[in-house]
Amino acid sequence: MSDPILRISDLRLSRGKRPILVGVSLAIERGSFVALMGPSGSGKTTVLRVIAGLERFDGGQVAIDGVTLQGGASIPQPTLRNLRKKVGMVFQFHCLFEHISALANVCLAPVHAHRVAPADAERRGRELLQSFGVQHRANAMPRELSGGEAQRVAIARALAVDPPVLLMDEPTASLDPQRRSELAELLRGLLQQGRTLVVATHDEEFAREAATRIVRMQDGLITQV
Repeated sequence: MSDPILRISDLRLSRGKRPILVGVSLAIERGSFVALMGPSGSGKTTVLRVIAGLERFDGGQVAIDGVTLQGGASIPQPTLRNLRKKVGMVFQFHCLFEHISALANVCLAPVHAHRVAPADAERRGRELLQSFGVQHRANAMPRELSGGEAQRVAIARALAVDPPVLLMDEPTASLDPQRRSELAELLRGLLQQGRTLVVATHDEEFAREAATRIVRMQDGLITQV
C-alpha cells in the first residue's frame, strides 16, 4: 500500500465489561473507497466514530494524515481542531440542525469552529450545494428536505472545510435503487477529486458497485481485507 492516509493499529474499545473492538488494525491508502461491512454489532460504526474523534478508545493508535490519536487518553483540543480539518462524517440519520437552513448547516463549522469569514463560508457552501445538485434548497429547513436532499446537504456540510477523508455511516439505508445509484456516482466523483472514503454499510450491492475495497468485520475484529 503506497500512501496510507489512515492507519489504525491494534484498536481496542470496551463499554463496561463488553468488548466492542478487540484489536482492529487497518491501513487505508489515499484516494480509495473502503466499504466497511459486517453484521449489526460488529463494530463498523464504532470504528468510524473513533476515527472522527467522537469516541474515546482504550488502546491502540489512529493516525490520520499527520494527526495521531492515542488510546486511553482524551484528545487535546489542538489535536481535535486539526482532526476536524482532516475528517468529515455523514451520520446515518444526517443529524442536520433543525432550526437553521440547509446553507446555514453547511456554513456552521467553518464559521464557528474554523473562523472562516462568513462570506467565504457562504460562497463555499453554495458551491458545494450546487455541486451536489441541491443549490435550489439552500434556504430550505431540514424538515422540508427529502431524504436524498438531506443526505446531500449532510455531505456538503461534512466537506465544508475540505477534509481529505470522508466517513459515512449506512448511507443507503433509506434510499431507493435510483437514489442509491445516484449516490454511488456522486461518491465516485469525490474519489476523482482525490478524497478518501470510508463507508460503513450493510448494502452488499452498493459496496460492490462503488467501493474500491471491501473490509469485513465480525465481533469487533477485521476478518477480511
